Amino acid sequence: MPSYIVCAAISATHAKCLVSAKNKAREQGGTIGHEYSLIKGFQVTFPDDVVNTLDQDENVKAVEADGEVSTQAAQLRPAPAIFPLPRKHADMKCIVRPLRLPNCPRAFSQLRVSSARSLSSSARHHHLQHQQHGDRQGVKDEVPWLAKQPLHPLSLADLVRHGRPPLSAEALLSSARFTLSLLPIRLAHRIQALRNLPYIVVSNPNISKIYNNYQHSLSTLLPWQGRTISNLDDEIRFTEVLAELVQTHTDTIPILARGFLECRKYISAAEVTRFLDEHLRARIGTRLVAEQHIALHFSSTPHFDPGASPTPCPEHPNYIGVIDTALRPAATVDSCGGFVADICELNYGVRPQWVVDGEPDTTFAFVPMHLEYIVTELLKNAFRATVENGMSREPIVITIAPEPPNMSTQKRETVRLDPPTEPRGAFSADAIAPLDDSAPGVTIRIRDRGGGIGPDVLPHIWGYSFTTFGDDAADDVPGAWNDDALSVISAASGSGSGATSGGSGVGSSSIAGLGYGLPLSRAYAEYFGGGIAVQSLYGWGTDVYLRLKGVGKIE
Repeated sequence: MPSYIVCAAISATHAKCLVSAKNKAREQGGTIGHEYSLIKGFQVTFPDDVVNTLDQDENVKAVEADGEVSTQAAQLRPAPAIFPLPRKHADMKCIVRPLRLPNCPRAFSQLRVSSARSLSSSARHHHLQHQQHGDRQGVKDEVPWLAKQPLHPLSLADLVRHGRPPLSAEALLSSARFTLSLLPIRLAHRIQALRNLPYIVVSNPNISKIYNNYQHSLSTLLPWQGRTISNLDDEIRFTEVLAELVQTHTDTIPILARGFLECRKYISAAEVTRFLDEHLRARIGTRLVAEQHIALHFSSTPHFDPGASPTPCPEHPNYIGVIDTALRPAATVDSCGGFVADICELNYGVRPQWVVDGEPDTTFAFVPMHLEYIVTELLKNAFRATVENGMSREPIVITIAPEPPNMSTQKRETVRLDPPTEPRGAFSADAIAPLDDSAPGVTIRIRDRGGGIGPDVLPHIWGYSFTTFGDDAADDVPGAWNDDALSVISAASGSGSGATSGGSGVGSSSIAGLGYGLPLSRAYAEYFGGGIAVQSLYGWGTDVYLRLKGVGKIE
């Protein structure tokens, strides 16, 4: 028997509305079950052959299928979505249609609706809303099946294997097919993970917005499933879809941060950390795959126009898409150091100094956007601690140390980018093995005299939303989101980094953030086999070791 959650209308006579709604449910043959004090509603079960009209009652705010509750009760309004029927079903007098609720993840309830029943004006209004928000109405929900497919472990070598720009038409089509083989599965895994969050968490409008964005992005890619991108016209249209996907998810990290901050009373910190660790790592790969193909598209022979690329696509021989094969960490440190020093001077009136030693001429293959974000966050912590500890005259020392090549694997560290000889028209993700994972990288040590990290704070530094800025900043959500750190997060999660496109945060009220800097930096570092380690000498200072693995030598 179908069971529903009924939310009473919010009014001055809320209790009377609840009683009236119950009576209406009983009159239509329903059996009242559990009552919910939080959402001011109740559970009701109807016999299989009963069609209820509770959603039309003035005392009812929303009706949703039990077990599929995933949005704010105040926003729930049933809107039957009428889909075109295949001819073989045209003679059916009664059909089962999915009911999509506005702004509602996982909101697919099965209602028996007469084919002759017309939509109310309210339902038509919400139906139009779905179309405006890009809801994939009429598209079969393939998320459960796609979410069961294994994720391809992405490596930097996968992203450069199609060759150096400008790519030929054949290599560009190969890149497009590789991208298409990865993205739908990755998006489906994230949608499934969001569906598994507790109801009260997904009720948050910010987290619900992220879910809807993923739904929309998957709906734009599903029509390409089962197709082979075999000509440049298809590739152009597919690249346009990727550009929209990248733009849609530009602000995912700050929106998620805001959502989980607002829900911190309803979900444990450990569960938030587990979800965000998985989600942000998956997002790094998904976004990187899409941005890489977009950059390769605009740097290919058929479409060469780096200036038109919506993602970084420098017209430089060192770049393969968004990957710099000769990235110089010392230059990145100086660029990020200048950016953070400007913020520090604005907020504290003091401009800390820094020194780069070791081997500053070291280069390796990596994603500049990722390195810029990581270094910006680590320098922000070091600069702030140094100033607040009264040691601003002591420079922050950044040591760059390339890892020596492993002689036993020296031959395997060369990644050749010769054009593929085998046909690429039908390859799948599981047929592509990542290249050398033992390539040497670079270790960067950032040493400050900021007094170290207190023993009561040290165990919590890797938790999301943990901040040393104080509880007032976390509680004052609207003001806190103007903070510099979150501006940098937003910039790094989009098309730039904190050092290059986070300038909007320079005029903010504080250098401290809301606790996403270190764990998100670690996620970026660990994605390609690196990591971050923190050594604190309390009362003196802190050493942070950033280890990054590149793709080895590229020919």
